[in-house]
Amino acid sequence: MNLTDQDQSAVDIILRIARDTDIHIAGGRVRRSSSRFCLGVEHGDYNGTELFGVGTDRFIWLGYKANDRGRIRLFSENFPEEGVIEFNLGEVPEPQSPEIVNTWGRFPYGVDYILRREGYELTKGMDAVIYGNIPGGGMSRSASLTLNLILTLLEINEIKIDDPFKIVDMAQAVENDYIGSPCGQLDQIMILFARENMGTHYNPRTKAIDYVPLGQGALDFSLAILDTGTDRPGLEKSTYKVRRAECEDLVRLAQKAGFALDCLADVKDEGLYKKILTRFKENHPNHCNRLKYIFSAQKRFCQMLDAWKAGDIETVGEIFRADGIGLRDDYKISGPELESMCDIARSVPGVLGERMLGGGDKGASGALVRTEKVAELKAAVKTQYPQKYPELKDKFDVQMCKIVDGMKFFNGVLK
Repeated sequence: MNLTDQDQSAVDIILRIARDTDIHIAGGRVRRSSSRFCLGVEHGDYNGTELFGVGTDRFIWLGYKANDRGRIRLFSENFPEEGVIEFNLGEVPEPQSPEIVNTWGRFPYGVDYILRREGYELTKGMDAVIYGNIPGGGMSRSASLTLNLILTLLEINEIKIDDPFKIVDMAQAVENDYIGSPCGQLDQIMILFARENMGTHYNPRTKAIDYVPLGQGALDFSLAILDTGTDRPGLEKSTYKVRRAECEDLVRLAQKAGFALDCLADVKDEGLYKKILTRFKENHPNHCNRLKYIFSAQKRFCQMLDAWKAGDIETVGEIFRADGIGLRDDYKISGPELESMCDIARSVPGVLGERMLGGGDKGASGALVRTEKVAELKAAVKTQYPQKYPELKDKFDVQMCKIVDGMKFFNGVLK
């Protein structure tokens, strides 16, 4: 099997760690799960909007081998200080237990808990080593890990699930119900369904997935990840939780006042939008600003999708930038380091659009940039960002991503 240089490097790391930790995975398999780059609507999933994005080539690799001991043994190269996570199937801490809230082990514990809660009988355990290079915030590292673990445990226990949205639901439940993170389903959908060189369009009303190729004639561009070098806490500890609560509260207030809507995405008509603002702006200005972003982003969404289909990447970039300004000014979900990256990127000719990515506060921003201007963007960030944040001078990074499949596995590489 031909591995990319990135895949081969990950496999080499996994094999080395397996030897060092005495985790027996020789003869097993590797499952690789991607990150994601959302083009729209960021924070739209829990508000009921349509979604569009791509899978990107920053991954989590899970090298694993089934065992008949009914026991899980996992080691993450990204969290070596936590050592080997080891437990018997069905014997995990209760959801949101204090002793696990700051450990990465809450993810495999949660997967075991949710699969059993959903009625799936797990009898085979696994020995596994995990390695990932997804930046810590903005590209859905937690969703990638959770999906990878769910699919792997289902596979080794020979459990087949035909409906992929059942996988999405369970991955969300791990974070919502076990970990206590109030995430929606954008990340899981954009990773599980991602296809190489395709955009993924999801309509929540019909649960339809459409793959959208970039139109012919598009200029040569790259997706840039502007990693601020900051550590973002889980969504359960972030502004994300507050913003979601505000949006849901506005829906409840509107329903109580007689407006017919189930989520903020239902506010598509200009007249309805203005009526809600008039009714609630005085007493709930922050709630109304959250609606302003969602309403405007939905209007831009169709334009963005049409531009992608037409190969008009300049317009896609303009809308990406406009969404970022809305996330900054109306949704107020960004952070100073994220916006510093955006300010630097915006100053570089050839950057088509930029904004924060993911849950907010910390983590990574993203940009669409003409490929011939990549070096200029990297040089600008390298010079300007550490001047503003000298404490992050050895932590920040700029990386270019390709559009890839969300899930892939390899046989015959763990020797």
